[in-house]
Amino acid sequence: MVKKVIAITTGGTIAMKYDKAAGGLIPAVSGEDLLEAVPPLKDMVQIEVVEYSNVPSGHITPRMMLELAKLIDIKASDRDVAGIIVTHGTDTIEETAYMLDLSAHTKKPICLTGAMRGASDMSWDGPGNILAAVRTVISPAMIGQGVTVVLNNQIHAASEVTKTHSVNTDTFASPWWGPLGYVYDDCVVVKRHRAKQQKIYTDSLEEDVYLLKVTAGMDGFLFDCLVKKGVKGIVVEGFGCGNVPPAVKRGIELARRHDIPVVMATRVTAGRVAPVYSYEGSAGSLIPAGVILAGESSGQKARLKLMLALKAAENDTELRAYFEER
Repeated sequence: MVKKVIAITTGGTIAMKYDKAAGGLIPAVSGEDLLEAVPPLKDMVQIEVVEYSNVPSGHITPRMMLELAKLIDIKASDRDVAGIIVTHGTDTIEETAYMLDLSAHTKKPICLTGAMRGASDMSWDGPGNILAAVRTVISPAMIGQGVTVVLNNQIHAASEVTKTHSVNTDTFASPWWGPLGYVYDDCVVVKRHRAKQQKIYTDSLEEDVYLLKVTAGMDGFLFDCLVKKGVKGIVVEGFGCGNVPPAVKRGIELARRHDIPVVMATRVTAGRVAPVYSYEGSAGSLIPAGVILAGESSGQKARLKLMLALKAAENDTELRAYFEER
């Protein structure tokens, strides 16, 4: 029996072509045209194309990501649908994938894919990546694996994947852990199963949340600005396992005195934040101020989690639990 797959298109490089007047790649390929560029799909699955948008992924907002999750749940409610793929620009694909991983209710496989080369470029990688994504969501091996990102025939968990190179087609990786598996012409091979999938169900999100990256010699100026603005949350990317300069520590403490939740992530590509040290500015020294440690979440993913958690949690204890859950 031919399986049915929903293909939701959002735009990105995969749907762009070179425009001489513009001097670069611009959105130019419709969702239908995108799927037409993959002839093997006609004999493999029944495809329903839903064109959500056709924009660069830098234009995708967290609110749009949550809308996508709701759209996916609606489409996945059709009992004939085996899985859902989303074509997306690669700049923020890891963020959309993580938002869907946290907020989509369906247990059916969801896979995001894109391209590093435009539709008018030599060796356009879009069709191959779409084919791999479809093979992934219809594979029985992917049931229970949550939301994934598939490019270059590698399958990555949404919570672990990140973009590592600005232009290379072999750009997506899951630092330290590696991919979940691989896509071949005849099968999908899963080499490991992901850890417990976390969910945060809410109808809306808190958008007034900021991410600050810590640098050597950084002061508390930006924290002063955010406190004066009255933001709803701050995520900090600290050094190593969650350490910051003394002036930044004072800025964080200022935010906490104004009851602004502060989540500490790390700017390192792998590993978790932990109270290993006790010197001024260490993660351990920030615990008394009520700073929440983000675990292994990157800064950009911790920000999305905080946006959802601020709406779902009824108190500080529940908010903290969303980040402490392993």
